[in-house]
Amino acid sequence: MRVWGIVGRKDAGKTTLTERLVGVLTARGLTVSTMKHTHHGVDLEVPGTDTHRHRAAGARQVLLASDARVAVMEERAGLSFEALLARLQPCDVVLAEGWKRGTHDRIEVWRAACAGPPLAGDDPTIRAVATDAVVSVGCHVLDLGDVDAVAAFLLR
Repeated sequence: MRVWGIVGRKDAGKTTLTERLVGVLTARGLTVSTMKHTHHGVDLEVPGTDTHRHRAAGARQVLLASDARVAVMEERAGLSFEALLARLQPCDVVLAEGWKRGTHDRIEVWRAACAGPPLAGDDPTIRAVATDAVVSVGCHVLDLGDVDAVAAFLLR
């Protein structure tokens, strides 16, 4: 599996780039999985639903299955990036959005409208900056609008 992080400041366009890369890579016949990190509390269940009631009663894991989709919610804390990655089924590419620190390679999304300079200046694991501006950083600079070129860079 090739693992690439998509990082950047708030509202830089990380999710948009991730979504577009998934489309380009799957159109090329690759299998793609994604991981998303957030600092916000996450609760995907609606209070009052059966699965929410199971979890609220103390279930450590709650698996919800339909004919088309499976979701597993767990009460876990402190899992490392590597432990989370190991839980994914084998695929060609994993795009991990939001993990700003770690040892995996990353592409930073940086726009001229971002507050502050690119993160790449302080992080050698950022291999490229996808941007809508002209920047001088110690890594590759990619055109944020050319998702095919960003995908080609990931696959090199």
